Amino acid sequence: LAGIFAYLNYRVPRTRKEIFDTLVKGLQRLEYRGYDSAGVGVDGPRKNDNGDNVNICLIKKRGKVKALDEELYKNDSIDLDIELDTHFGIAHTRWATHGEPNAVNCHPHRSDKNNEFVVIHNGIITNYKELRKYLKSKGYKFESETDTEVIPKLIKYVYDNSENDYVSFSTLVERVIQQLEGAFALVFKSIHFPGEAIATRRGSPLLIGVRSKYELSMEQIPIQYNSTGETLIVIYLQDDDIAAVAEGKLSLHRMSRCAGEDPNRAIQTLQMELQQIMKGNFKAFMQKEIFEQPESVFNTMRGRICFDTNTVVLGGLKDHLKEIRRCRRLILIGCGTSFHAGVATRQILEELTELPVMVELASDFLDRITPVFRDDVCFFISQSGETADTLMTLRYCQGRGALTVGVTNTVGSSISRETDCGVHINAGPEIGVASTKAYTSQFVALTMFGLMMSEDRISLQKRRLEIINGLRMLPGLIKEVLTLDDQIRSIASELYQQRSLLVMGRGYNYATCMEGALKIKEITYMHSEGILAGELKHGPLALIDKHMPVIMIIMKDACYTKCHNALQQVTARQGRPIILCCQDDPEITKNAYKTIELPQTVDCLQGVLSVIPLQLMSFHLAVLRGYDVDCPRNLAKSVTVE
Repeated sequence: LAGIFAYLNYRVPRTRKEIFDTLVKGLQRLEYRGYDSAGVGVDGPRKNDNGDNVNICLIKKRGKVKALDEELYKNDSIDLDIELDTHFGIAHTRWATHGEPNAVNCHPHRSDKNNEFVVIHNGIITNYKELRKYLKSKGYKFESETDTEVIPKLIKYVYDNSENDYVSFSTLVERVIQQLEGAFALVFKSIHFPGEAIATRRGSPLLIGVRSKYELSMEQIPIQYNSTGETLIVIYLQDDDIAAVAEGKLSLHRMSRCAGEDPNRAIQTLQMELQQIMKGNFKAFMQKEIFEQPESVFNTMRGRICFDTNTVVLGGLKDHLKEIRRCRRLILIGCGTSFHAGVATRQILEELTELPVMVELASDFLDRITPVFRDDVCFFISQSGETADTLMTLRYCQGRGALTVGVTNTVGSSISRETDCGVHINAGPEIGVASTKAYTSQFVALTMFGLMMSEDRISLQKRRLEIINGLRMLPGLIKEVLTLDDQIRSIASELYQQRSLLVMGRGYNYATCMEGALKIKEITYMHSEGILAGELKHGPLALIDKHMPVIMIIMKDACYTKCHNALQQVTARQGRPIILCCQDDPEITKNAYKTIELPQTVDCLQGVLSVIPLQLMSFHLAVLRGYDVDCPRNLAKSVTVE
């Protein structure tokens, strides 16, 4: 949800302008997460006799990072040209959960009017009301409506009430987080510990990037170096890790460690090229990511399908394949778009594995306290690998002895690290909040799992070959679908002033209806509903008249005749359906108000092609309605709290 970023330069001279620029650029890289305000905390101009800064300056602004950037340069009390050998600055983008978007509720939050301790926070503190009430009773005054503000107040309380004259910064933080319930990634700064930084996490993701000419000092947790040179080294913090920087040295320790737990912390090299997250010639990241799908789908298959031998190998699952084949059912678990990827592939997985397949929304799965058994295999589908509900469901299933499989797009994410095995979908960075290329790559990855499972089933070989050949052709067919962009924009221009849009289909294309409707809801703010065409007579048909926009998906598959019957029901009530259909289908065309003709592929892969016009439709509707496509209101890219 929120984005947190901090930067410490130790004995590396930087002007205050350079420090501001670094903090702002860090926040700009996090803009994809969704936010409504931003702020920074830096050393103020006052120094003591030792030359240490004795005050912290907070600059906070409602709106975009650009507005904060402009505000920084309006502050006359701060000399931008002064050079600082050592400085620690913190920065934050906030998405309102507790309290409306304004400068007071914006981070960093402070302990008192002297800014003795300041903190930035991603996550949610579930016991903040109790902590707030307690701290108020001790005389601490609150100024915001946020849950976060209890944290700096609490650390000041601990500091004010320490039994010794000196307690280290990391010890203070350790004592504070022992009192916090919920999820958090936190970074602390204090005038009492100039030049020192403390970071910690529980449930929310947090990583530390290090560039240093010197060997790093690690306390209690040894670090493995994977590479050398001028690349960025990243340490992924685990729950309850506390990272501290003092006098330029990084120490990392855990509050408690389970017996037998491997203490090693692999430092992973991060080499994400800048061009991967640049928009290029596109108006929005979402548009760019829709048009990247020929490449992203190919990358999901790259090195995993040999089209010469018709073999499929998912390396991350290879060692667990025997165990998976012995299971009694598969459970696919996700939220939102990731849930729809499970719905989209359920039918082909049932056919190829000959196992019962459940598809579950993570939050509902937990609410029902669903029975899970040791011979179940549970798939956890998440683009970010940090989705809170999915992560909690993973821990629930692990506690019941099930084998857990991650399907994520983010190396080093919580789900990818905590599952027994998994598939990285390799779709590349997805910045747009509304997921597009991750959906089609999840779809392909799950289909490949079915192909791998059925490799030794003689009765399924003809079907397997049909699907593998379909996958070989898929990137080219996606390119063909993308050429329909102008036609889809034209249709969108007739629909964008409507208040509602229904999307209907069945069989393999029901998931497309739900996913298309979700995309329309997310970024256009129109009401939209994915309707199973077989349910028309059980209620939804009452909505149909000449004014209600309807999109129908009718492909040449086993449900073709049934979908054609649904089309007759719609047209008989003066409905004017826009139909996604196969090329050269005159029977459908004559009953349609408009058609979007798609190339035909094997039935179980058709959903990859049929979802793309709906992705494009939602994009054009949002643009025509004047909305920010990449940052829809009230939503964030990675949902790291319930």
